[in-house]
Amino acid sequence: MVSEKALIADLQHKDKQSQAFEVLVNTYKKNLYWHIRRIVLHHNDTDDVLQNTFIKVYRNIDGFKGESKLFSWMYRIATNESLSFLKQKSRKLGLNDMEYQERLVKNLQADVYFEGDEIQLQLQKAIATLPEKQKLVFNMKYFEELKYDEISEILGTSVGGLKASYHLAVKKIEAHLKED
Repeated sequence: MVSEKALIADLQHKDKQSQAFEVLVNTYKKNLYWHIRRIVLHHNDTDDVLQNTFIKVYRNIDGFKGESKLFSWMYRIATNESLSFLKQKSRKLGLNDMEYQERLVKNLQADVYFEGDEIQLQLQKAIATLPEKQKLVFNMKYFEELKYDEISEILGTSVGGLKASYHLAVKKIEAHLKED
């Protein structure tokens, strides 16, 4: 495993950029795929957003100042790309964000790449009812097991605010699951 500093240096060096970018993609594609998938829910959309994320990373790596971890910077890009993708799709369909989320969850069972059972489906329905920030924090903490300071770096929010968001998200999910 190459160090992050060495990888960044290689990414910013024109002669080494192509090979370094291949290392970057191979190192982060799985984690980024699942991060994006939990936001956009469907495999084909996830692939599109993942590709756009890596294109943005490639185009903007020279502007990366190292003020955050490379991982955090890429997660921020992936998160923003995912949210923009969802907003664009919902606008095209003339739906508000919540209506579009409900549609995504309804179509989840038909997704051949969705491997969850009925409980997973109920959990996804509950997560879909959360406000955007709570949904992001819940997914990153619960599924990806990121630390609050990592989530703070990605979302640009205080750790205290993230803890409150996660707590509220858990309570809302519990209430939603009890309803069903």
